[in-house]
Amino acid sequence: MISGKTRAAFAAALALFAVALAATFASCAPKGGKAAGQTGRKPARVVVFIPGVRAGNAIYDTMATGVERAVAEVPGATVKVFEAGFNQAEWEEKLTSLVATGEYDLVVTSNPSMPELCAKVGASYPKQLFLALDGYLPGKAGIHTVLYNQTEQGYLAGYLAGLVTTGSLKGSNKALKVGMVVGQHYPVMDKVIVPGFEAGLRAVDPGIAVDLRVVGDWFDASKGEALAKDEIAAGADVILPICGGAAQGVYKAARDAGAYAVVFDDNQYAQAPGTILGCFVLRQEELAYTRTKAALDGSLAWGSAEIVGMKEGYVGFLDAAPEYLSAVPEGLRSRMAEVSASLRSGKLVLEVPVSEF
Repeated sequence: MISGKTRAAFAAALALFAVALAATFASCAPKGGKAAGQTGRKPARVVVFIPGVRAGNAIYDTMATGVERAVAEVPGATVKVFEAGFNQAEWEEKLTSLVATGEYDLVVTSNPSMPELCAKVGASYPKQLFLALDGYLPGKAGIHTVLYNQTEQGYLAGYLAGLVTTGSLKGSNKALKVGMVVGQHYPVMDKVIVPGFEAGLRAVDPGIAVDLRVVGDWFDASKGEALAKDEIAAGADVILPICGGAAQGVYKAARDAGAYAVVFDDNQYAQAPGTILGCFVLRQEELAYTRTKAALDGSLAWGSAEIVGMKEGYVGFLDAAPEYLSAVPEGLRSRMAEVSASLRSGKLVLEVPVSEF
């Protein structure tokens, strides 16, 4: 017969074995106790990978600022900003070298091409986490992507450009032609932005034509100016530049010719007052802040992809700016307000064709 003392000792030993067994299984589980694609991992060492340079590029500068804000609110978290430069052929190698140091838990970046690069690098470094804004790639463990609905952004820019080219502003003409000056061709440009812009134009007048020219890079202002001059000479009276620093040349050409511009991504009204009639922005700083904060507190879902637009507050139109109110007649502003309200409410739905990427 087993004594009470022996029975108690056996029970204690069994309890210790259970604790040890649980600890063994816990050590074999993924970090944070969650499978890939779930929440729970809490990175603390953050690096912002800029595929370009920060200065003079609003989309990268605001991303870095948003990440820095989020990290500053988390005790013990750190952040470094790494600029990879303009040579795209070097981005993968530089990202790989950065991750290989093992010094960072989370890489935050922004560019439509970056999710695929993150996936390539992540295949060799499966513990690395990546947050890629302005891109879309679902189902990759350790990667969270957020794509802006630039169909909406392009549509709004096209709608205002259409109102201008068919209207009676001083610089408008009867050619029914608008211009685009873009940095390069890439999937989001060709399959999202340009079709969205064209749809906005057609909503005003199906007869409006688009003259699209390509700079070939994102910084040659002289070439941007030359292309814009050619478009204006061919009849364009309003131009949408999406070409980074080269847009400064587009503004100059439009200003010199008495033509107009509508602008993507940032508040650029002050760059050419009276020439820039509308700014259609991505709220990159706020998106970088909220998603980095979610990553740091463990609530961001890895392996998932989001699409955000006007309804979520991350695509916007700066229609309260004094420059817009003074340069654009009330009748045109009223029509723009109706379209903007329809997008924010969900009455007008413009989807991103992600299946075509």
